[in-house]
Amino acid sequence: MTDLTTVSSTSVSPDVAAGVAQFLSPVVIDLTALVVNGKQAHWHVRGANFVGVHELLDTIVEHAQDWADSAAERIVALGLPVDARLATVAAKTTTGELTAGFQQSDTTIAEFVAQIDAALTSIKTAVDELDSIDLTSQDIAIEIARGLEKDRWFLVAHVSK
Repeated sequence: MTDLTTVSSTSVSPDVAAGVAQFLSPVVIDLTALVVNGKQAHWHVRGANFVGVHELLDTIVEHAQDWADSAAERIVALGLPVDARLATVAAKTTTGELTAGFQQSDTTIAEFVAQIDAALTSIKTAVDELDSIDLTSQDIAIEIARGLEKDRWFLVAHVSK
């Protein structure tokens, strides 16, 4: 029988865990900001393509929530906490702010794409840096980048000519 008091909470070194947290924590922060701002945009979008943009924003919010959860759970699985409290997200996100109130869909899309681009910057940093730290964590960042780039494409398609 194994003595559980001597079993480590993670199979990776503390240095690896700290490196993963350093690069995945900003991803969690920016994706959490996308969740909140995506709902704000969803509630306030107006225009001829309202239904399509309104529904797509909900889908993007759902994806961002799932990806934030995956990144946060990886950090926690390695034995470190994640701070994605609202005040922390507001203070540390790189996504910027949306214009308050109702907006035409082309404005909403432009502003939200800029937020996605900011989040993609932190995600791509994680992909690059995690290559030499932890490939399992890098896979999570790659999956997030792939999905968010697809969501960005779907959103931009509403205003592309």
